[in-house]
Amino acid sequence: MIEPKIIVAIDTYDYRKAIALLDQLNPELCKVKIGSVVFNALGKDFLRLVDQRGFKIFLDLKLHDIPNTVHETILGFEDCSIELLTIHLSGGEKMITAAMAAAKIIKTKIIGVSILTSLNDDDTSVLFQSTARDQVAKLFKLANETDIDGIVCSPLELDLAANILSPKILKVTPGIRDIAVSDDQSRTMTANEAIKHGASYLVIGRPISKASNVSEALKYFNQSINE
Repeated sequence: MIEPKIIVAIDTYDYRKAIALLDQLNPELCKVKIGSVVFNALGKDFLRLVDQRGFKIFLDLKLHDIPNTVHETILGFEDCSIELLTIHLSGGEKMITAAMAAAKIIKTKIIGVSILTSLNDDDTSVLFQSTARDQVAKLFKLANETDIDGIVCSPLELDLAANILSPKILKVTPGIRDIAVSDDQSRTMTANEAIKHGASYLVIGRPISKASNVSEALKYFNQSINE
């Protein structure tokens, strides 16, 4: 079986809606992203249910705390099957190292978030006194130094990833929009373009989860990345 490149985001605190979406997905065509919205509401029981249905899990909690707290938090998931787990690269080298040490124990991969895809240059100028690309470049260099398993970045920074990161580092890309929409994603690209630019996995939420036919939307995106 070919490993799915699409990660479908389940972003609801409503158990019935989460299950209804899961019922329409195929573990042969996608992994599942569980973020803070669904995890804070439904917890580990939902993680186990997703795993029992055959889906690989991308646990997107974007951990960002002192190194020991992040380390202990990750160890707390030893009784769950998680393939990928996110932290913020801006937590620094010691936090990243602590996360990776815990990840080895629970057999997961650590994926470092660069900057959120909702941010644009105006935002990063205020927050970091730099452009989005410059800030991402700094965080990519840190990722390389720590030998992290992977990174999350906007598709518009995939060229930076290719230039800065080791080829073995996974590149997880949200902000996939095959049609123009007005929402909270500022730095977007089509699925096919993102794969061609070097994305390892594509995180797709609303274009699939809010589609009139979820299973057909998932098939469409799988076909589009192979065109």
